[in-house]
Amino acid sequence: MESLSNLIYGFSIALDPVNLMYVFIGVFAGTLIGMLPGLGPISALALMIPITFNLNPATGLILMAGVYYGAIFGGSTSSILLNAPGVAGTVATSFDGYPMAQKGMAGKALAIAAYASFVGGTVSIIGLMLIAPLLSKVAVSFGPAEYFSLMVLGLTAVVSLSDKSLTKGLIAAIVGMMISIIGIDLQTGTERYTFGSIELIEGIDFLVVALGVFALAEVFFMLLRNSNKPQKRNEIGSLKLTGAEVKEIAAPIGRSSILGFFTGVLPGAGATIGSFLGYSMEKRLAKDGDTFGKGNIKGVAAPESANNAACGGSFVPLLTLGVPGSGTTAVLLGALLVMGVTPGPMMLEQRPDVFWGVIASMYIGNIFLLVLNLPLIPYIARILDAPRPLLLSLILIFCMVGVYGLSFSSFDLVLLLVFGLIGLVMRLYGFPAAPLILGLILGALMEESMRRALQISGGDWSTFLDKPISLTLLVIALLSLTLPLIKKGWQKARR
Repeated sequence: MESLSNLIYGFSIALDPVNLMYVFIGVFAGTLIGMLPGLGPISALALMIPITFNLNPATGLILMAGVYYGAIFGGSTSSILLNAPGVAGTVATSFDGYPMAQKGMAGKALAIAAYASFVGGTVSIIGLMLIAPLLSKVAVSFGPAEYFSLMVLGLTAVVSLSDKSLTKGLIAAIVGMMISIIGIDLQTGTERYTFGSIELIEGIDFLVVALGVFALAEVFFMLLRNSNKPQKRNEIGSLKLTGAEVKEIAAPIGRSSILGFFTGVLPGAGATIGSFLGYSMEKRLAKDGDTFGKGNIKGVAAPESANNAACGGSFVPLLTLGVPGSGTTAVLLGALLVMGVTPGPMMLEQRPDVFWGVIASMYIGNIFLLVLNLPLIPYIARILDAPRPLLLSLILIFCMVGVYGLSFSSFDLVLLLVFGLIGLVMRLYGFPAAPLILGLILGALMEESMRRALQISGGDWSTFLDKPISLTLLVIALLSLTLPLIKKGWQKARR
């Protein structure tokens, strides 16, 4: 009952005409930014900080939160239409979203993404409202050993889903982890794999690899495959879902929303890991799991609901503990401190207007996002009707502008080309891209968590097995790798 009265108080703040206007501005700007590969929510939020200087703290956070979850919501568009993920959290959406677009079901893929994002966002808001204080205590119980084991589980779950070869999946994951440690070791100051290059000292940005392996590789592949074939008109297809399709995606959306929310609660996890975990879970549970990656509607619904739920979940450690779980929430934390608000256990008592006002604004923002996106789908999907030379040129321009905008370095454009060629080779020889990308994302975090755990234990490796949560996660990770092999052996023996 107390939560309900607090929510009513939050709506009294969020429904203020000024705050309503900023909710709309935030989600609209976030959606546009999410569609454009290269910008991302961190850049957008950083640009918003000067705007929030003269705003009420509740209004300022409402605006910035709208940009954040709006960008995650809109990032699926470029993933589905161009195979160029707008933000890291929508990489998994491209695995089945882009094949659906190629089959003439772009409208349906975008509609599923919109519905799944709405449900995932709503579930996370309910979770944030009801169990934020309790979950904050659970998040605190995760130490370096538990985080390391969690990331091992996330990586092995995706590797084990490699369709053709577990070995190729492991190779791709290891390559991704090798890329992640290029640059200066922050603990020792040692240069690693820079080969004397100044440009590599700061490492290789995720966006350069993701756009190269996915978008640029797709351009090269299309040029190789269709160089002499006449272009076929791309059908957008219907936006309507049949009763059977709604029934088919209902359970994956529900499961992935819950999984995504709990993943988002853990500092350091976030929307990207949540989307991969949601995708891998549904591929394992589905009877038609072998069709994932070929245009399965559940392969769009699961990661989209998970990444939006994780986005809401990430506000739990931020608001209740003052702990940013990602680069995006770190920017939000900085903005709150600039506005004179200190997130933490006392925030619910000292600034309930900020806490409950933001939660209520998320309800409104999710409705705005659904109303904004669904009517625009037929027009957005028209990009597929562009002549192939123009479409390929657009993808190249988006990739180059996005990558060059990171550091204004021409060296990043060279790296983009290199990873585009690597992505093409991987595609031609059946190496999955998902383990490479996740290895890149998790590699540095795994190393940091492993080092901290060993420092605390005095170099004793048994610390990963002594802690119950860590041991459980490692056992599940081991099972995720071995069960597919056991299943294949069993099927071979039956034949």
